[in-house]
Amino acid sequence: MTVHPWEAVRRARLGLSGSLLALLSVLIVLPVGFVVLSAFTDRVPRPGNISLDGLSLDNFETAVGGTARHAAWNSLVIGLGAAVIAVVIGFVLAFLVARTDVPFRRGMYLAGLVPLFLPSYVGALAWAVLASPAAGLINVGLRDLGVSMDVSIYNMPGLIFVLGIYYAPYPFLLIHGSLSLMNPDLEDAASMHGASFRRMLRTVTLPLTLPATLGSAVLVFVLALENFPVAALIGNAGRVDSLPAMIYRLMNSQPSRGNEASALALLVVLGVLALTAAQRIYLSRSTYTTVSGKGIRPRRVSLGLWRYPALGFGLVYLLVSVVLPLLALLLVAVRSSPYMSSFAQLGDAGALTAEAFREVADSEVVRQATINSVVVGVSAAAIGLVLAFAVSYVSYRTTATGRQLLEYVGMIPLAVPHIVLGLGLLWTWLLVPIPVYGTLAVLVIAFVAAQMPQGLRGVGSSILQVDRELEDSAVMHGATRLGAIRRVTVPLMRDGLTSTFLLLLMLSMRELTVPLFLFTTDTRLVSIVIFDDFENGAFQRAAALCLVYCGVLFVLSTLARRLGARNF
Repeated sequence: MTVHPWEAVRRARLGLSGSLLALLSVLIVLPVGFVVLSAFTDRVPRPGNISLDGLSLDNFETAVGGTARHAAWNSLVIGLGAAVIAVVIGFVLAFLVARTDVPFRRGMYLAGLVPLFLPSYVGALAWAVLASPAAGLINVGLRDLGVSMDVSIYNMPGLIFVLGIYYAPYPFLLIHGSLSLMNPDLEDAASMHGASFRRMLRTVTLPLTLPATLGSAVLVFVLALENFPVAALIGNAGRVDSLPAMIYRLMNSQPSRGNEASALALLVVLGVLALTAAQRIYLSRSTYTTVSGKGIRPRRVSLGLWRYPALGFGLVYLLVSVVLPLLALLLVAVRSSPYMSSFAQLGDAGALTAEAFREVADSEVVRQATINSVVVGVSAAAIGLVLAFAVSYVSYRTTATGRQLLEYVGMIPLAVPHIVLGLGLLWTWLLVPIPVYGTLAVLVIAFVAAQMPQGLRGVGSSILQVDRELEDSAVMHGATRLGAIRRVTVPLMRDGLTSTFLLLLMLSMRELTVPLFLFTTDTRLVSIVIFDDFENGAFQRAAALCLVYCGVLFVLSTLARRLGARNF
């Protein structure tokens, strides 16, 4: 029977979207499904142990027990506190850069962006060096100055402070974009009708940035809520329990309490979904449209005498988030003794050494972890980019059935804390009859799944910028559809695809939470080695490795910026 060409095209599109949906289901839906199933049974998902018998709510007794309530309350306070600090810093910096005549605006923009490339756990480790009780460098300096005051980072305010300053770049980027696109006509109208600057700011400017401000606050709240490394490095030492730490503790107890961890994780996911829904409902009550077909030129506010104090705000933020932490790590790495009671000791003969850097360079563990990180990072970025391109192409360039569902499934990891996703990925790849557990392949798969939302956003925004008529013209002149994609669409998206690849590569190399349940002795990554060194008291090697690690990330970020990563 002869098949009409349009019917063949329809079947091909259906087959492609179905294949992609099946692949995303294995990567994302199955792990989340196992977490949900495990929460309602007394059996941990493993080969031959999957059953719907004995469904119960017993696991939720732990999830709503006193310890969990205490951890949940702490996580709530941590998330809210970090969100407030991050949004205040991000909003002030964004406003200064986008809407004022502050000096060195380009430098201020970089000050708001640079901490993004410093992993939060590296920052936590550095602040542990700076402000640990008694032995912290700040306390040593205060004693040298004769100030009898101890500063400690090992408490709830310290935890909130570290998370807040390292998540501030997210509100900065989102609010800066909103302020840059804002039509000044509304502000001009308010001024013409007699409104003072403060009143115009309160009644016009701030309300119009509400979607970006609220969205970034929710984003930071969720990131802080699910952050395990900082909670482990600072919270554990300060006896500040949190939900990610409790989930990790349940999973690593003997015997493992995976079902109770799943119940707790499920409540975290439901909380995140409820918060996201509340945000959507609140914002849907009003309109915030400020961009029309008319060209805009945002008005700049003259700061007058406040120009240099405003510049100082940016410099102080850069100092506490990047400069001081990196100097602290460098000082710890080059000290011959891990203990120092006075800065005057740095002038002693033999007080400084490069032994920690030599140890890092000679360590077989570090060398293997570096190779593993590069292999996993490059592979995850390449595979994630190809998969994100395929999903975005089907979603935006075809009329295939289920194309919208593809994007929804791909965005699920954005609402699932990484420690929860890592839990589901562990059970999935123990059950799936493909022998990848214990290899680098399972880490690649995990990173592809966890970073799919970032890949889809990067590739999706690029593909929407390329006129599809260019590709259709090539087809009309005899090229096959695949040939037109390869010769027309992909070359036109080169900058966007390159930037997305580098973004995924950097995220993979920074990631610590997802591989926590998946790595083995032979598949450790640099992030895992840094975490282990800190946990085992090898501060000098951890500090030296952090600096090398930051150098690699800086090179990658510079490369990304030069290759046109402006959209990120």
